[in-house]
Amino acid sequence: MLHLNQIHKIFNEGTQDEKVALDWTNLSLKQGDFVTIIGSNGAGKSTLMNVISGVLTPDVGKVVIQDNDVTNMTENRRAKFIGRVFQDPMAGTAPNMTIEENLAMAYSRNKRRTLRKGVTKKRREYFKEVLESLHLGLENRLSAKVGLLSGGERQALSLLMATFTEPAILLLDEHTAALDPARAELITTLTKKIVEKYNLTTLMVTHNMQQALDLGNRLIMMDKGQIILEVDEEEKHNLTIENLLNEFQRIRGTKMASDRALLS
Repeated sequence: MLHLNQIHKIFNEGTQDEKVALDWTNLSLKQGDFVTIIGSNGAGKSTLMNVISGVLTPDVGKVVIQDNDVTNMTENRRAKFIGRVFQDPMAGTAPNMTIEENLAMAYSRNKRRTLRKGVTKKRREYFKEVLESLHLGLENRLSAKVGLLSGGERQALSLLMATFTEPAILLLDEHTAALDPARAELITTLTKKIVEKYNLTTLMVTHNMQQALDLGNRLIMMDKGQIILEVDEEEKHNLTIENLLNEFQRIRGTKMASDRALLS
């Protein structure tokens, strides 16, 4: 489904600010895998997501999605394979467009462009149906501007927009980090429900170690551009936050960088 082969990415190469963001990284996901990714700031998590989505091109290595080599494919062309939800609830949607206009735009992401009207009666009924699954009342506010929604409502809409075309890969980039605890719990529950419903192959970056343990069937830990630990489903069920911190210290010989969010 997804294969990253020997991905190497350096920023500011040849300068005093040179940084190895990904250090010969390999990763493979099967259909339906839900992999959570943890690591301190600067570990390479966001760079990994950006290489998969096409925001960045690796200096060396290959990105393969559904047997398609997409390494040099632009972000726009790669969008037909990928759904992505960002940390910022303001990202991923158009605030000056209505809910139904945003949904129509997302609905057309992996479809051939035509001159037909974007929001037909049939599509509007479909949009209402999928919005009802969020249990937020948004199905009754199709003509509301997205910029007027709360952060939690907007993130729920972003999650729906990223997934209702059932992308090959779903990327969740700390998508609950900017929300208050109640809204974060809502989005976490929706995430689990939607991923399971569509059997989506998912990568989720999080600073919340408990969330990383509770969700998904695999976990990876990153540090200095490397995947230093991979945990399968059976082992993951028995892990605790303390186990993960101890494992980092065992591998690296030092404690994980102090980061309160890691213990959330």
